[in-house]
Amino acid sequence: MITAIVQVKTRVDQTPEIAEAIAAIEGVSEVYSVTGEFDLIAMVRVRAHDDLADVIPGRLNKVPGVEATTTHIAFRTYSQHDLEAAFAIGLE
Repeated sequence: MITAIVQVKTRVDQTPEIAEAIAAIEGVSEVYSVTGEFDLIAMVRVRAHDDLADVIPGRLNKVPGVEATTTHIAFRTYSQHDLEAAFAIGLE
């Protein structure tokens, strides 16, 4: 699984609607409204690197009101939630 963290600048008057549109895109697992330089952070999880092109520039960047994005690709996941889930199904 490939994980990308996408920071999104939006038209401020449309942030909730843009967040909902982004959340509806296949491959987007969560969208957070945040403070700071960006308005939203979208978590994108896909099976292959090529799929990132379909989701991020292919669909997410084309949502009306999205003004700019910055994408970070995760190398590894260090999530307590993921670790607990792995132990719950018996992985070592």
